[in-house]
Amino acid sequence: MGLAPEGGEGGGLTGYIVHHLTHNTTTVAGDAGFHLDSWAIALGLGLLACLWLWLYARKATSGVPGKGQAFVELVVEFVDSQVKDTFHGDRRFIAPLALTIFVWVAFMNAMDLLPLDLPSAVIAAVAGEEAAHHTFLRVVPTADVNTTFALSITVFLLIIFYSIKAKGGWGFVKELFTAPFHAHGVLGKIVLAVPNLFLNLVEYLSKPVSLGMRLFGNMYAGELVFMLIAGLFMSWATFLPGVLFQSVWAIFHILIILLQAFIFMVLTVVYLAMAHEHH
Repeated sequence: MGLAPEGGEGGGLTGYIVHHLTHNTTTVAGDAGFHLDSWAIALGLGLLACLWLWLYARKATSGVPGKGQAFVELVVEFVDSQVKDTFHGDRRFIAPLALTIFVWVAFMNAMDLLPLDLPSAVIAAVAGEEAAHHTFLRVVPTADVNTTFALSITVFLLIIFYSIKAKGGWGFVKELFTAPFHAHGVLGKIVLAVPNLFLNLVEYLSKPVSLGMRLFGNMYAGELVFMLIAGLFMSWATFLPGVLFQSVWAIFHILIILLQAFIFMVLTVVYLAMAHEHH
């Protein structure tokens, strides 16, 4: 299906998959690689999501809404109800944050539904076949671990902020050394300080790791399945079975796209609610 790039290890199906798994990378800060495609597409989709929500908010009217406004209101009310059930503090920042995460992650995940060879076809039409074979472009930002960890680390910093806001700087530090194991007396507190600190660090660090790896793993696996199906059915003799398999997987993948956006949003709100609570 579509173009079968010649690059990659050994050519054929392996080369096809290697080509589609290669990022458009530049070098920054010495030898550090920077994935231009993930950054540009994620930024563009974020701006598109903001524009989409802003346009409907700007045109919102009372009375019977149109289909577009009704859909946006449904999404906003759904996210707000999830936040209301989970976070019991001031939601003026948390609710917009949850809506941003849900819509942005859903937009990035949905790029997996684009035809696999569409970017190569566009590049070939503009710059020629040779340019398409040697130009790398991955269009699913959430299939890049750098993107998912950037999101999860931002959530982690918010967790630290809300923990300090709720407990104070000294209260936050004190909790690191005195919970979950409590002791009476100075000696007991000193003995348990290191185990408490270790367990708390593991708990805090596991949150961004689980958030980032869960989203990345699901989207990377889904993208890889699309590539395997396209590679296995790339001849004209198997074109129709390939279209059928791709369509079935795409329909199933829609559930994964929305579910992963929902899970990322809900876990973010849950973690912030846990940080906001006084111990």
